[in-house]
Amino acid sequence: MTQQTSSPDVRRVDARHRYEILVDGERAGLTAYRDRDDRRVFFHTEVDDAYAGQGLAGILVERALEDVRASGLRFVPVCPYVAKFLKKHEEFADLADPVTPEVLQWLDAQLGR
Repeated sequence: MTQQTSSPDVRRVDARHRYEILVDGERAGLTAYRDRDDRRVFFHTEVDDAYAGQGLAGILVERALEDVRASGLRFVPVCPYVAKFLKKHEEFADLADPVTPEVLQWLDAQLGR
């Protein structure tokens, strides 16, 4: 397991539709999204095995949701991790919209599924 020596950095990478978390300059994980009108639809979160167990997914999602708030957007937690995070962090509940069949159909079309 890699031990982090500095605080992780989270950046939004619009060209790749995701937020990335970096540890010592190396990408340790990501949370992917697509924007639909004024909603950011999060659909996948992962942390590389080398960085597991360090709480990085929580840091990543928290900072991503802080960015959503700062950007004046709302979000839809399709990603199971983001949905689980939301249950423990009710301070973001005011920004969340429900996952609906319409959103899922739209997301599948966006992702070419």
